[in-house]
Amino acid sequence: MPLGMADPRPCRRWFLVVAAVCTFACSQTMDQATTDSLISQARKLDLDGQTEAAITVYARVLDSRPDSYDAHYGIARALDLAGRYEEARAHFASAIDLAPETEREQALRMMGLAWTFARNAEAAAPYFRAVYDRRVAARNFAAASEVANELGRVHLELGVLDLAEVWYRTGHETAGREAGRQAWRVDLAGMRWAHAQARIAARRGASADARRQTAVVKQLLDNGGNEDQRVQYEYLRGYVDFYLKDVPAAVSALEQADQADPFVLVLLGQAHDDLGNADRAAAYYRQVLQSTSHAVNNAIARPIARERLSPRR
Repeated sequence: MPLGMADPRPCRRWFLVVAAVCTFACSQTMDQATTDSLISQARKLDLDGQTEAAITVYARVLDSRPDSYDAHYGIARALDLAGRYEEARAHFASAIDLAPETEREQALRMMGLAWTFARNAEAAAPYFRAVYDRRVAARNFAAASEVANELGRVHLELGVLDLAEVWYRTGHETAGREAGRQAWRVDLAGMRWAHAQARIAARRGASADARRQTAVVKQLLDNGGNEDQRVQYEYLRGYVDFYLKDVPAAVSALEQADQADPFVLVLLGQAHDDLGNADRAAAYYRQVLQSTSHAVNNAIARPIARERLSPRR
C-alpha cells in the first residue's frame, strides 16, 4: 500500500456488513425473528463504533416496521453519536410514543440526553423531571435521587449554575427519604452532595468553598465502605483544579481518574490545550470520539471534542 494512503479494508468490511444485512432483509419477510436479528446486528455495530453502518441497518428495519420501538430507540442513539441531533430527537419522540410501560422512563431519559448532546439544558430538563416524578411517585427514592443528580450535572456543565445547585440539592434530599439506609449509603449521598457543591463552587471561582467541599468528600471516603468512589475523588480534584486555573495540578489528578470516562478525557484535552500541548489535546479529543456511550458523560464531552478537533482536521 503506498505511503499515506488510507487502508481501504475497514471501509470494505463496513460495506460488506451492510450489504449482507440489507440483502438478507430484502429477501425475507420482515417477521419478528428477522426484525430481532437485524436489531441485534445493528446494536453490535453501534457498540463497535460502526455508527453509520448501524444507522443503515436500523433504517432498513424501520422501512418495514415503522412501529418498532427498539429500532426507533436504537437509531436515535446512533444518530446522536453521529452528530445528527435533530434526526435523533425525532426518533426518540417516536420511541417515547411506542415504549412499553417498562421502557418509558428510559426513553424519556434518553430524550433528555439527546437534548444534552445538543447543549440545550432548558429543553432537556422536562424529560429528566418526568423520570424523577415517576420514580418519586413509585417511592423509589434512590433511583429518583440519581436522575435528579443527573439533571443537576446537565445544568452545571451547560452553565446553568443556580439550577444545578437546585437539582443537586433535590437529589441529596430525595436520597434522604429512603428508609433504613446503611451507613455507607448515607456517606455516599453525602459524598455526592459535597462533590457537587465543590464543582459548583469551582465554576463560580469560589476557591475556599471548593477546597472545603473537596475535603468533605475525602473525609467521607476515608470512612470506608465506598472504595469504588476513590477514582471519582481524583476526577473531583482535577475538575476543581482545572476551573480554579491550576492546570498542571488538574492534569496530574485527572490522569489518576477513570481513563475510560469521556468527560475525564475531554477535561484532559482542554487542560492540555490551555498548556499549549495541541497534539496531546487532540489525542484526548480523539479518544472521546471513540466512546459509544449514550450517557451524560459522553453527551457533554462528545460535542466539545468534535468542536475542538474541527479546526485541526
